[in-house]
Amino acid sequence: MKSFILTTLLIAFSVLNALAQDISGVWHGTAQNPDNKEILFVFLFENTPNGVNSTMAVPTFDVSGIKPKTTTFEQGVLSINGSNVGMEYEGIWNDATNQIEGTYREGSVQLVLNLKKGNPEIAKVKRPQEPVKPYPYYEENVTFDNSKAGISLSGTFTRPTQTGAYPVVILISGSGRHDRDGSMMTHRPFLVLSDYLTRNNIAVLRYDDRGFGESTGDYSQATTANFAQDVLSAVNYLKSRTDINPNQIGLIGHSEGGIIAPLAANQSSDISFIITMAATGIPGREVAVTQSKTLRPFPVSDESLFEKNVRKSISIATSDLDKSSKRAALQAHNEAYLKPILKSLGAPDENISKFIENETETVLRPWSIYFYNYDPANEFEKLNIPVLSLNGSKDLQVAAQINQTAIRNALKRGNNENFKVVELENLNHLFQECETGNMDEYKELEQTISPAVLEEITNWIFQII
Repeated sequence: MKSFILTTLLIAFSVLNALAQDISGVWHGTAQNPDNKEILFVFLFENTPNGVNSTMAVPTFDVSGIKPKTTTFEQGVLSINGSNVGMEYEGIWNDATNQIEGTYREGSVQLVLNLKKGNPEIAKVKRPQEPVKPYPYYEENVTFDNSKAGISLSGTFTRPTQTGAYPVVILISGSGRHDRDGSMMTHRPFLVLSDYLTRNNIAVLRYDDRGFGESTGDYSQATTANFAQDVLSAVNYLKSRTDINPNQIGLIGHSEGGIIAPLAANQSSDISFIITMAATGIPGREVAVTQSKTLRPFPVSDESLFEKNVRKSISIATSDLDKSSKRAALQAHNEAYLKPILKSLGAPDENISKFIENETETVLRPWSIYFYNYDPANEFEKLNIPVLSLNGSKDLQVAAQINQTAIRNALKRGNNENFKVVELENLNHLFQECETGNMDEYKELEQTISPAVLEEITNWIFQII
């Protein structure tokens, strides 16, 4: 993450004598998601000669360093335009409550979020697998360029201390904005994975996603294919180092990273193996349909009709219509099928309109359209390098059986002679040992990654290199 860390953000600020048009300092608020779970937001506002700058953190998900595009505070109205990172906030100062009362929006999600001045109280969580400095290995902050995209990517490279040319892996994050540690739900899985591998004589490169943390670029306009190019830039960077073995460069991708990995590997002769963790093997549109039902935050009376309407939305988004025609058709379709559902749940008209508008824009994002059209099985089929595919049996985001069957069949069709597909019992999407697999459980678990997964990955790498 950019040097904006939560401990730095949460320093004490003096109370304002008068609000006026100055909101500089730390503000925080808690919102409830559709499942009535609390999400903590923290904002740091800074006055500059060019206006107000803001930085956002979401400690609930262990996310920090988010830099919205623009922020204004005029006539008691706070407007945060985070279109570059997929969010927005608008709130109004309330003299009676001494807080800013407003609405936070991200994609199709809309949350009531009231902000008050000062630092939140954050309970310390136990994460026993996270390493503590000083580490018993070499660590270096690095930058490398994706010249094709005109961006710079920042990350961390680790290797054993002793001089040598080590096998190396590049860690590839899943969907959504992630820092080099893969921070989510108060866990840092890429930090834990990197530490384990490095202690076992495997070098690791992990980096902030483009447009996030210390990496440049526009995340909101990027697709899976763009992220694959970032991976190839990382490969080219590693080849310039003398402390890695250029014939033993591998990729480890989690979730979306698991379908970025084969896409990148098929465009390079420098990648010698890949490991996928919770990767999908079915077309993106089928993943989207499944998740729209299993992860949907509201009930519907007719599941089959709901699925039909979701499929129609995807069909419009991936059609040959120009963007304005797609938007008009999609807006009309969403109005027709979503509005009655949301009205039946008692949502006010203003919220419904905004929800539908956000849903329309989310579906039309470049990432979404590419994902709907992407069938990872085609890329798995073309792989002629060793592949390890891991999925958890209690993963509710990416179902193990259907996706692993598709991956296994694709590798067989391509006559790949060195692959291993493993479904790991009682592990969730983050590969934690769990009870339910529900997303709400992730942050409640002390374990970040099951030791069995760490051993499986490490042992397999040494078997195939």
